Amino acid sequence: MIKKFREKERAIKLRKKGFSYNEILKEIPVAKSTLSLWLRDIGLAKKQKQRLTEKKLAAAKRGYEARRRQRLLLTQKIQEEAQKEIKNINEREIWLIGIALYWAEGAKQKENNVSQKVRFSNSDPKMIRIFLKWLQDVCKIPREDIYLRISLHRSATSRLAKIKKYWVEITKFPINHFQKIYWKKNKINTKRKNIGKEYFGLLDISVKRSTNFNRKIMGWIEGICKNCGVVQR
Repeated sequence: MIKKFREKERAIKLRKKGFSYNEILKEIPVAKSTLSLWLRDIGLAKKQKQRLTEKKLAAAKRGYEARRRQRLLLTQKIQEEAQKEIKNINEREIWLIGIALYWAEGAKQKENNVSQKVRFSNSDPKMIRIFLKWLQDVCKIPREDIYLRISLHRSATSRLAKIKKYWVEITKFPINHFQKIYWKKNKINTKRKNIGKEYFGLLDISVKRSTNFNRKIMGWIEGICKNCGVVQR
């Protein structure tokens, strides 16, 4: 009885210090039902409640970080296995990839604008590199016929030098090959992740005297559709 009484007193003291039930049970090995009976009338001061809240938040954060690490490891494993499925890519495959990219992100000719030149816009550096490779290596567009323009929000004015250097490194085109910066008038969408130091704007790639080339690309797109059974032959 004396031992139980001492255990109860100790449990009450620990509880008043803000210890959780699980923490107390590690110090005093009794049944949880017994501990609940001992502590049912023990109130907690604001400071002790705050300690418990902070510990719960810390435990939740540790759990989140552990799950996040697991997701990252799983993502890495899936991506590494998927990369192995993409063997060597030949010129014809790069040609088809470029057509699909332009279909998604390129400027198309319309009834009210039948003289639209080839123009491709994106902010993804890898996509930009693939499209430039497609233009030069596959479609044999001379380098001097390709010109580039950076589109930016005014919020990036102070980082202009870094942004120019970034796109020069991505494209391997000298800065004098770039046209005048196009400044966007609307406010940047704050829901986007690529803001602040991660924001490098949008790169426009245009080809000189490329109206007929654009028409040819549209023909390639239609050819893909027909040979995939999307439209009737």
